[in-house]
Amino acid sequence: MKEVKMAPPVDLGALLRAEPQEDASHREDGLCVVGVFGKSSTQTGPLKEALINTLADKHIFSLFGSEEGDSSDSHVQALYDQENRVLYLLLSSVCDSRQLLRACRSLSAGISHADAHDLWKGLDRQHCLHLLYMFSVCHVLLLVHPSQTFDVTYDRLFRALDALRQKVLPLIRAAIKDCAVSKEWKLNCRPCPPRLLFVFQMNATLKVRVPGNGSDSGGNPEKPKKHSPRRRLQHALEDQIYRIFRKSRVLTNQSSNCLFTVPANQAFVYVIPAADHDPVGALLGQLRSNCILSDQDSAPVLTGPRRYQQMRRSARQPSGSRESGGPMGGQLVDCSLKEFLWQHVELVLTKKGFDDSVGRNPQPSHFELPTFTKWVQLASRLYQVLISNTDEELAELATKVQSQAKVLDGFLDADTKFSENRCQKALPLAHSAYQSNLPHNYTTTVHKNQLAQALRVYSQHARGVAFQRYAVQLHEDCYKFWSNGHQLCEERSLTDQHCVHKFHLLPQPGEKPDLDHNPPIMNHNSRGRSTSACNCGRKQAPRDDPFDIQAANHDFYQNLEEKCCGKLERIDFPVFQPSTLDPAPASDRAQRPPSETSADGERPKEQSAAHSHTPGDASLSLALSLGQSTDSLGAYADADAADGPVQPKRPSLVDRQPSTVEYLPGMTHSACPKGLLPKFSSWSLLKLGPAKSYNCHTGLEQPGFLPGSSFLLPWDLVIRSRSEEDAGPAEPLDGGTASWPAPNKNPVGKRGGAGPGRSRRRDDAARAFVGFEYEDGRGRRFISSGPDKIVKALGPGGAKDPASRVLNADMPLYVPSPAQGRGLKPHFAQLARLFVVVPDAPLEITLNPQVQPGPPPCPIFHPEQTEVTLLNDGFWVLRFPYSYATERGPCFPPKENHPLSHYKVLRGILRATTANPPQ
Repeated sequence: MKEVKMAPPVDLGALLRAEPQEDASHREDGLCVVGVFGKSSTQTGPLKEALINTLADKHIFSLFGSEEGDSSDSHVQALYDQENRVLYLLLSSVCDSRQLLRACRSLSAGISHADAHDLWKGLDRQHCLHLLYMFSVCHVLLLVHPSQTFDVTYDRLFRALDALRQKVLPLIRAAIKDCAVSKEWKLNCRPCPPRLLFVFQMNATLKVRVPGNGSDSGGNPEKPKKHSPRRRLQHALEDQIYRIFRKSRVLTNQSSNCLFTVPANQAFVYVIPAADHDPVGALLGQLRSNCILSDQDSAPVLTGPRRYQQMRRSARQPSGSRESGGPMGGQLVDCSLKEFLWQHVELVLTKKGFDDSVGRNPQPSHFELPTFTKWVQLASRLYQVLISNTDEELAELATKVQSQAKVLDGFLDADTKFSENRCQKALPLAHSAYQSNLPHNYTTTVHKNQLAQALRVYSQHARGVAFQRYAVQLHEDCYKFWSNGHQLCEERSLTDQHCVHKFHLLPQPGEKPDLDHNPPIMNHNSRGRSTSACNCGRKQAPRDDPFDIQAANHDFYQNLEEKCCGKLERIDFPVFQPSTLDPAPASDRAQRPPSETSADGERPKEQSAAHSHTPGDASLSLALSLGQSTDSLGAYADADAADGPVQPKRPSLVDRQPSTVEYLPGMTHSACPKGLLPKFSSWSLLKLGPAKSYNCHTGLEQPGFLPGSSFLLPWDLVIRSRSEEDAGPAEPLDGGTASWPAPNKNPVGKRGGAGPGRSRRRDDAARAFVGFEYEDGRGRRFISSGPDKIVKALGPGGAKDPASRVLNADMPLYVPSPAQGRGLKPHFAQLARLFVVVPDAPLEITLNPQVQPGPPPCPIFHPEQTEVTLLNDGFWVLRFPYSYATERGPCFPPKENHPLSHYKVLRGILRATTANPPQ
């Protein structure tokens, strides 16, 4: 055979960008464009490339393919057979097994299901745009399928392409309006309605039944079949495909309105027979057929359209290698693939066109056979609009085409459509699960629990790629329902109970509550009420659960002072005294305790003063740095005046005046900055009267005490009187071993025990009384005689237990209430007051309360004045804070599973020393 003159295959984009190179003899000839697309099998040999080799009679494409420079994107390769005036366009996409495998490898292992689906959907959309391009520039298209059964998904694909073509027709007309083609081409945006041909590949060899063994011959086993089994399969596939496309309206009577056409009186299905399992026999048969053709080929080889007629005549001649021998000798000879295609190409090259319209009044369809130059001009513009999008002039049209490509989603993305329908049905079920058993207002914790339950119900019913998108919508819907009038106030009281109101704003100073405002303006309320006594303990009143430290430790007791203990003698603790109209709280950075600083321990130099807690620090606050503590320098100046003009000493931190510009926002404790005072004191120290106002036989005559538990504990102190020559420093009488005489022995210095020559000395004893009072939320009060014991005085003699037990031990801040309720939640009684009866004796009793209201690293709380000396002959009562809070938040009361040993009042709260006797 004559060597075919053919250019090597190139990428379509490169072909359209290059200068057209044609022989002068073929420059004015028409061009038939044949497009090849479809799917390939999982076998090694690609089917579409093998077809091009067969049609071109030349080994052009490697049957094993090449992965170098290849990608998973769709691309079109062009092969120009200049002698036969045929241009082959080969579409490769993710439908091919090699590119499908390459796309799977490109997906990362951690990609989500929805992202992977978006990737595949993008590849399908790109494949559809390439197909639309081929249906717009080709005369004949070959659909290649690797099996002998028709894939019905093509029906949905072609309907999607038809819908997309109708959408983008105005855009394509605008792109090709200046091309040198006919008006019909510009109107319909294609040279003719393309004819679609189908090429199937058989998976196994079809075997013909032996005559006499079957009834296919209609009772006459000697009568042979007219058509071979392969041709009968082709006819059956043609009938099936035509019925499917007619039912779905892909094919109609008027071919000019269809995406493609199929011939009414020509074969449009070809089945490639399976390869023979005997490779040696197949080679011998091919060699025999080639030798016979070469012997018979005495006439000169024709070119162009007449070549097809010569091939048809030679193919119909009987030979030993064809199916005419044997029992099948009466059958029609099956044509080859090239003969199958060239009978349609011949109609294009002879300019007859396709007349595929059917019906009573068929309308002729337009047809045009362009030259290679005209076709390149038009195909390049369509390539820029539909595929490439690199031309600036056509960029706007290409963007509009991409936006119109969304019409493909409804046809091709059935998984997403099913998933959306499924998820939309699951949303109402999830909403019902969220709103089940909900109160009208609820907290964030309840919202999260109900949302988790709704997500569980949603995950049981929702499926597919839309799962995550509708799960986010479920989150938004539930949050919108919660925030739209159902959100509970998240503020928690100092007793760790949340506010029962819905989300609201607090009234500003001087502003009245407004319930009609959105959100409403009101105060916090947890609906928790308790009963507490006033500062002195002689009047009880109900109180609301406090939400701020001022209402808990100051405002409630301040309101009761007007009715009860406002006129009693008191020792006021120092509080903040502002020197400006708008004092500011101390900064949060300056209040950070040393344990909460950075791990490396490095601080900026300008901030080191705010973090220091050493007594010798000289710059604690703005007020101290401005020199407002000049009064404390007077004592040092007077002491050194006799020695001359010496530079005065810098006073210690304790001697300096507190700041008048910055105040402490919380309570005073061991970790707060020195030199700062709060606006109010959370402690109270009152004098109920003289020492004799307490009757040890009747106890405290105040309301709320349990029977027999209102007696203070006796505290016996030894008072040692010395002569003038033995006068020395004060001797502590704090209950230690040095203060108590040994049993059955006269103490040293006892009257009558002094030796001769010594001065007379006298020892006396004084009795003080101490009582740690506990109070629970119901107003029940009692005095404790030990860390785990309640005073029980059955007779009129009062309490018998000494006070040394409670003074020499850490007293608990909370103890279980002796009157528990019926509920499972335990009730605690809190240390509320300390009663101290100081006798009229030469004693000095110093009060130094230190409270640790939580486990470490909870700081130690103390009054604004750490040590207070109680005056003699007085009945004193120290009221402890109701709640404890630092600058960073409150210290909540213990829960039922918290050990109470971490909540305590440190020992050494009272210290007694002898005072010098008056002269």
